[in-house]
Amino acid sequence: MNKHKQYDRSDLARIAAVVMEEKGLEPFFPKEAHEQLNLINAPGEDLDPSIQDLTDVLWCSLDNDDSEDLDQLTACTDLGNGSHKIFIAIADVDALIKKDTPIDAHAQNNTASIYTSARIFPMLPEKLSTNLTSLNFNEPRLALVTEIVVGSMGEILGSTIYRAKVRNKAKLAYDAVSAWIEGTGGVPAAISTVAGMDVQIKTQDQIAQRLRMKRQLAGSLQLEIFQPKAIFEGERIIGIAEQEHNRGRQLIEEFMIATNGSTARFLLKKGIPSLRRVVRSPDRWLRIVELAKQYGEVLPNEADSKALSQFLAKRHDADPLRFPDLSLIVVKLMGPGEYVLEQPGANPIGHFGLAVQDYMHSTAPNRRYPDLITLRMLKNAINNEPLAYETKELYALALHCTTQEDAIRKVERRMRKSEAALFLEPYIGKDFNGVITGITPSYGWVRIFNPPAEGMLLKPPKYASIGNKVRVKLASTNVEMGHINFMLTNQS
Repeated sequence: MNKHKQYDRSDLARIAAVVMEEKGLEPFFPKEAHEQLNLINAPGEDLDPSIQDLTDVLWCSLDNDDSEDLDQLTACTDLGNGSHKIFIAIADVDALIKKDTPIDAHAQNNTASIYTSARIFPMLPEKLSTNLTSLNFNEPRLALVTEIVVGSMGEILGSTIYRAKVRNKAKLAYDAVSAWIEGTGGVPAAISTVAGMDVQIKTQDQIAQRLRMKRQLAGSLQLEIFQPKAIFEGERIIGIAEQEHNRGRQLIEEFMIATNGSTARFLLKKGIPSLRRVVRSPDRWLRIVELAKQYGEVLPNEADSKALSQFLAKRHDADPLRFPDLSLIVVKLMGPGEYVLEQPGANPIGHFGLAVQDYMHSTAPNRRYPDLITLRMLKNAINNEPLAYETKELYALALHCTTQEDAIRKVERRMRKSEAALFLEPYIGKDFNGVITGITPSYGWVRIFNPPAEGMLLKPPKYASIGNKVRVKLASTNVEMGHINFMLTNQS
């Protein structure tokens, strides 16, 4: 490798494609998918008279600043007595992309869009995911709408699902909306130019906070995982930033969790098997108990999400600096989420981390294949049609989606390392403040604060332990391999 090569964004995109292929993912669409795409030139249409016209509702999308693949819209109405009805519209991707077509086959192989800072590798071609199947501003689109009645204490009192035509009235971004809600920023133009949208968003935020509080009381885990993102100016990397978990993100998170629970229960009532998203009660719970003991806290010997939630909240308040590292240890001990097929009448496994029993992924069919499977199953159920998937097929897909999700996680993690290595390259020999996040007999791991990045700590001293604040010198980087190496300086 040429040591003096100047890397840029296109190099990171190339590295990402190579790493994807190594992990059994397809970075590019096959010829057959392009041929199918050439025949699609308009949004999905359906003349079924049962499809409701909800294009006049004050719908809005709320997503990242740079998101163009809009999967969901939200709206709400006040029912009085502190109760509200929330509406969540999910893009009807199936209206254009049918099962077993070439585009569907590619989506089924990858199972999700792969997000790297240098390049997004979409599950569906961008002509669809950011245009014809996206719930774009001011465009009529087919959708699946979930109506949920939420009580004054954040309790879900009932829900229903049906097909509708919708129109996005405001394309909003998390950070600007959060700043406005929290009083640190002005009203976004997309809100101020639509009569009544300000009240809509403020009310949606209040409902979301009630839903959040209800889940926290039930034992939902509030974790902070370290996931920095590279920032580019054209081809050049100019910084690394951590994503803030703010009120805008919480709003969508709570509405989506409520929707995913409602869709799971809808299929259950209809006696239809469903592809659930689960996090099992941790096998390694006693290791979590031992971890809490190190902080002078006592957890029960049986897995208890409420007790764990309280411990985490306490640690977050006591030591926010090290909380992402504690979160990561807890996540690893809990084990990853997985997809399973649940049959009606079976005991639900549930989602330990979210403290909910009935949960699935159904709100992002442009970016996640399990959601597209569920969308098709829901449409079959609403229309009283034969199911698009047989039970045996669903079992195989659950396993495949879990496997590919693990591969995607590895690709995204590996690319965060390459991005950080590229940004840090000019700073070799410079000193940084950090915290030790891992120790082995021969080396350690360190997370530096500014810029937010992680790397290997070479030759850690015998006294070093996890959580120690340290001063480190950047020793070397390797963009191709995603390696960042630090040495301890004399001042620690």
